[in-house]
Amino acid sequence: MTAVFAVVTAPVLIAHQGGWDEAVLIGAPILIIMGLLWLAKRRVDAAHETAERTPPETSRAAGSNVTGPDTNRPI
Repeated sequence: MTAVFAVVTAPVLIAHQGGWDEAVLIGAPILIIMGLLWLAKRRVDAAHETAERTPPETSRAAGSNVTGPDTNRPI
């Protein structure tokens, strides 16, 4: 009798506990997205800070492969 009672009442107890399960179904994805956005912003801020701290490259090293507009290329 106890096993039958547990099998019958378990889904009812899980489904109707004052709305906490619905709150988890809505809140969990929101929290996950907020966490991913926080992580992405942290990475962008760190990359921006690193870019500001590095010295600028010399024009020879930065633009050695740049030759100007390609006027001989057919359109």
